[in-house]
Amino acid sequence: MPPLMLFAAGKGTRMGVLTADRPKPMISVAGRPLVDHALDLARGAGITRIVANTHYKPEPLRAHLPKDIVISHEDTLLETGGGLRAALPLLGPGPVMTLNTDAVWTGANPLSKLMAAWDPKRMDGLLLLLPAPCATGHKGTGDFLRDGARLTRARGQAGDVYLGAQIVKPDGLHAIPDAAFSMNRLWDGMIAEGRLHGIVHDGGWCDVGYPEAIPLAEALLHG
Repeated sequence: MPPLMLFAAGKGTRMGVLTADRPKPMISVAGRPLVDHALDLARGAGITRIVANTHYKPEPLRAHLPKDIVISHEDTLLETGGGLRAALPLLGPGPVMTLNTDAVWTGANPLSKLMAAWDPKRMDGLLLLLPAPCATGHKGTGDFLRDGARLTRARGQAGDVYLGAQIVKPDGLHAIPDAAFSMNRLWDGMIAEGRLHGIVHDGGWCDVGYPEAIPLAEALLHG
């Protein structure tokens, strides 16, 4: 069972006053903090080793998280790629799963679906996707195009949106010289080798990245 990294360190600037006194994962959606929705998915998939990174106003999150969640605190914000690399001593050599904490899901458990489809002989990374028109709360076009299961960049074309859930081999992170960098740097190397794959989520998803998305997320959850 791969360990799981919860990305929870961002400043949540698009949330405005809602993050004035708390980190974004502690914003309430349907009566519960966003991070609890993410933890439900992890527990439902049977994942026992969970690491969460923190940076912005970490105290409320640290106080809220169960004691078995390991904290990787970032004095300087490292973005997704740098944050994952910094947490690797706590996660182990890989593969590892990552999950954003600013979204809600319906339907099949995304982490279980990723584990069922993971094939390390063919893949270095596997991302969960939805066609852009199906991605509630998402603004803009898709991130990737699928050729079978292999991914290439959409580059402005209609394509699939990355939903913030993946399983990856993290080895390539060590070759990136910057301290702070996006997961896109790792993915680009996988794309060049034809080893970044994607599958479509069986259910709904909402990006809760700005205040107006909260009622959209709650409507999705309440079906």
